[in-house]
Amino acid sequence: MEARATSEIRAEDPVGTALDAIEASVAAGETDLRRLGFWPVVARIKADRVLVDGFADQAGRIDTACFRARVRRRVPVWVGNLLLLGGLLLGAAAVVLAFEASAPWIAGLSLLLSAVIWSVAVHGPAHYLTGSLFGMRFTDYFLGGPPPPRPGLKTDLATYLRVDAASRAWFHASGAIATKIAPFVALAFWPASGTPWWSAVAILALGIVQIVTDATLSVKTSDWHRFRRERAVARAAG
Repeated sequence: MEARATSEIRAEDPVGTALDAIEASVAAGETDLRRLGFWPVVARIKADRVLVDGFADQAGRIDTACFRARVRRRVPVWVGNLLLLGGLLLGAAAVVLAFEASAPWIAGLSLLLSAVIWSVAVHGPAHYLTGSLFGMRFTDYFLGGPPPPRPGLKTDLATYLRVDAASRAWFHASGAIATKIAPFVALAFWPASGTPWWSAVAILALGIVQIVTDATLSVKTSDWHRFRRERAVARAAG
């Protein structure tokens, strides 16, 4: 079906009226999009490509304005990517130190440190690379989540909505998968590094804890929850 013009959609569909009201509330200082009923409207938009064509830009504008009003600890995307790339390099340096350190305890801690650093630093870039491949854009990096704060990547909702739901699902999965793989990459260096046995046990425990956390918590509130949500949207769309 040929897409209708935005003005036609506004005349025929209450989504436009709802977004106008929400945008006015955000402009007046309201930042609780859940209370404003924004996300059910976004769910309606996702389900109809005509609505995506007509309202993705407005939904993205509202989301970005609200996010930037609420979140102060944020940096441009290029800065965040640069910092996280530095983290990946720092993890690699920790592996080198694990091979070179004369004291076994320093070597063991260095290898463990590489697993921790990579687990944190790889998450955002995995989302960035996967999302960019699908055509998404991003607005900011920020510190958020439950303590301790972790780097997050804010998606530009307009471009997110224009990507098909199956690709959106794998975008969400990419960060979780990369984070879970990271400790085992560090562990792969253990046999050749000569570091103490406890470093391998600690890295393995880190990897297992992350997998268990994903299986019990992320499926309800985080990346795997969003993965399942977008897979459901894709199935509903046929």
